[in-house]
Amino acid sequence: MLIRFSIENFLSFRTRQKFSMLAGRSGRDKSFHVLKKGNRNDVNLLKTGVIFGANASGKSNLIKAIDFGRRLVLAGTQTEKPIQFQNFRLHEDSVKQPSRIEYEIKHKGKSYAYGFTFNNKKIIEEWLYEFDKIKETLIFERSNTTNFDLKPLLEKNENENEKQFLNFISKGTPDNQLFLTEIRQRKVKDNVTEISDILNVIDWFQNALTVFYPKSKVEGVEFELKENTELSTIFQEFLKYFDTGINGISLEKIDFDKVKVPSHIKEEIKSSLLSEKSEKTNAWVENPMQNVRYIFTKENSDDIIVRKLMTKHTIHGKNSSTSYFDINEESDGTQRIMDFIPILIDLFKGNNVFIIDEMERSLHPNLIYDLIDLFLDKSEGVNSQLILASHESSLLTQNLLRKDEIWFVVKDKIGASSIYSLEDYDIRFDKKIQKDYLQGRFKAIPRLGNRHKLSILNM
Repeated sequence: MLIRFSIENFLSFRTRQKFSMLAGRSGRDKSFHVLKKGNRNDVNLLKTGVIFGANASGKSNLIKAIDFGRRLVLAGTQTEKPIQFQNFRLHEDSVKQPSRIEYEIKHKGKSYAYGFTFNNKKIIEEWLYEFDKIKETLIFERSNTTNFDLKPLLEKNENENEKQFLNFISKGTPDNQLFLTEIRQRKVKDNVTEISDILNVIDWFQNALTVFYPKSKVEGVEFELKENTELSTIFQEFLKYFDTGINGISLEKIDFDKVKVPSHIKEEIKSSLLSEKSEKTNAWVENPMQNVRYIFTKENSDDIIVRKLMTKHTIHGKNSSTSYFDINEESDGTQRIMDFIPILIDLFKGNNVFIIDEMERSLHPNLIYDLIDLFLDKSEGVNSQLILASHESSLLTQNLLRKDEIWFVVKDKIGASSIYSLEDYDIRFDKKIQKDYLQGRFKAIPRLGNRHKLSILNM
């Protein structure tokens, strides 16, 4: 679970800004929106956060920052290559200053603060603490790029060889690499007994946090549908619930020669799967131009079966029958719903944090509203979070969201983004806020110029 995220000197964010999923005092009538604390030293967390703002205000930049840290932990930076990011460029002081990112998370029953400061050349500082309401406990700290305080880790590992190995890893961490990344890539867990807190944080980035952009696709859903008939049934129930007109889905076999991807790619996949050295039995490839993905399955030592996901529609008449549609034959809205159904399924499984940019793309406002309402209504006791960046003002109602679930991003005169919560405003629980938002009370709408000054209109 995400508790808080802070950012400084990154893209359009100049000064330190904080986004919080801590439950505030508002919304007591919507207590089911809150994940209750496990003990008195724990915190109450929100299940949902929706971020509003004008175009280019910084909503997407906030999401990009969250994703940047995730990718840096999991993929790292190549040796002697720069750390690829952009700091705030519209003030001369920012260009010279380091950038900073910090995550406060709750995972596997513990709360952690993990963060780092950096520039294009190196990681300057890095830290990991476990904390609760009473105290915080250092796990490791890094300063001046190469100075590591590993004392808490070393004390947990009494074996001298393990202590030496941890010291060796820290000294061998490249200047442009996170210590967490080095721990993961060097498979330190196979050589050191007790680094569970570090592994918990890495696991959160790898298996709990998912960032979904407007053109993102959920990977691997075809494999799951192929293996799990119950999942297929749930998928079909959602398609019916959202009134798509689709009666079902099916992984249909197709001829190898009819797979619409370049021939050399098909042959490479076939050769790889049939290789005696390969342990893989499945592979998939996408034709992004047609929004079609194919599953290649090794059925035996010399045979490959190809399938693609198709939708079922009923042909009405005297003798009803079923017609199969390619995914790209469905409307953009239906395709978008099919992207979100696996997300909903994973949200209800628990222990997932989905952060989605421009969820409203190709979807009717009522559908977006219902997606959020469905998750909040049916996820009691489920430890998952849904965080959205959106333009859709119809979501700005206290019938759906608490004040502490609503956030705004705005830019100042020099182009620096700031973020704040609706809870910062003194607004009654029954106040209709959509009109105030559109009239500019919360500042997170476009500032349009004087149309009479447009030169093209005076030609």
